[in-house]
Amino acid sequence: MSDSPSPLADPHLTFDALEGRRDIVVLGSTGSIGTQAIDLVLRNPDRFRVTALSAAGGRVGLLAEQAHRLRVEAVAVAREEAVPALREALAARYGSEPLPTILAGPGAATELAASPCHTVLNGITGSIGLAPTLAALEAGRTLALANKESLIVGGPLVKAVAKPGQIIPVDSEHAALFQALACGTRADVRKLVVTASGGPFRGRTRAELADVTPEDALAHPTWAMGPVITVNSATLVNKGLEVIEAHLLYDIPFDRIEVVVHPQSYVHSMVEFTDGSTLAQATPPDMRGPIAIGIGWPERVPDAAPAFDWSTASTWEFFPLDNEAFPSVALARHVGELGGTAPAVFNAANEECVEAFLAGRLPFNAIMDTVTQVVSEHGTPAPGTSLTVADVLEADAWARARARETAATYTHSGEERPAEARA
Repeated sequence: MSDSPSPLADPHLTFDALEGRRDIVVLGSTGSIGTQAIDLVLRNPDRFRVTALSAAGGRVGLLAEQAHRLRVEAVAVAREEAVPALREALAARYGSEPLPTILAGPGAATELAASPCHTVLNGITGSIGLAPTLAALEAGRTLALANKESLIVGGPLVKAVAKPGQIIPVDSEHAALFQALACGTRADVRKLVVTASGGPFRGRTRAELADVTPEDALAHPTWAMGPVITVNSATLVNKGLEVIEAHLLYDIPFDRIEVVVHPQSYVHSMVEFTDGSTLAQATPPDMRGPIAIGIGWPERVPDAAPAFDWSTASTWEFFPLDNEAFPSVALARHVGELGGTAPAVFNAANEECVEAFLAGRLPFNAIMDTVTQVVSEHGTPAPGTSLTVADVLEADAWARARARETAATYTHSGEERPAEARA
């Protein structure tokens, strides 16, 4: 680890104090992060103003409602075919008032990310968030990053354009590390400890996971999230991605980033220092707290999220990670150490496998079996090879195609079909 501070998410670096309202662009506004961010903004109109919104285009009614309540200047949808329905929904809300500017297409969110504002909240799910992340950074915006995939698949690209302190993490785990790291120097850090709820299948063996259904996987015990992130929490892929993200954000070696299972989800992560002390950041599970850190830092937003009732007894538990039942974290460490396009392959293959699982085409255990095979086939990047956006996109496309091919070879029991059955 270098003695110099990471250019990303250094909690010792601060921004100008809030003067008036801070202009925010929200990407992924109709998703879990986006809707909670908007709730936070509406409760703090003296602090924040949303100037633009983007969404995929599947919930145009909600998007129009958000746009009208926030009086935004622009609205974007990734699906161009959603524009007529969006325009109709906006017209129903606005009546005779002028409508906001409407952008559409795969590059619409990227265009908004570079628009005039103070902070871009990237709440898009998946690697499609990379282009908006780069656009926001290149435009000099503060980036409140909930889209961990963009940092993971394009780590060197993101770090090359990010200025000191320009990225503030919104993941609850990395927001926790961000706050705990503010209490010491980098030279004092011995270890980062990332907590995991364990998901809905904590304590089950691999054999006991063979027949779990999408409905089982979506029943997360503590967090309400979108389907992809919820399944990633069930496989613990989400935690593997967070290990890579912590390494990239804070320049801590992988062997000094530990994962521990904490079912209550009260402690969001911890920093262990060289003197033996450990600082933990704890709140009841509610994403509005990390979102408030992301869009409000260095100031805290009063009552952003609920606090603990310390007059009520509670029990906080911690367990070691079961790497046999949940091999995703170890695989994520491996691809993180490989670097290059390996993390992009890991992420893309997983996204395809999660889609197949949710559609009933792939059993639960075969998600990681398939991802492992695709990562293995991808091989090791050449030492010293520089990474480009084209490299990431090519690796992403290859991994998705290969994951679909490989997933098709599995029966619903999780066993690979015989070659003759695949003919």
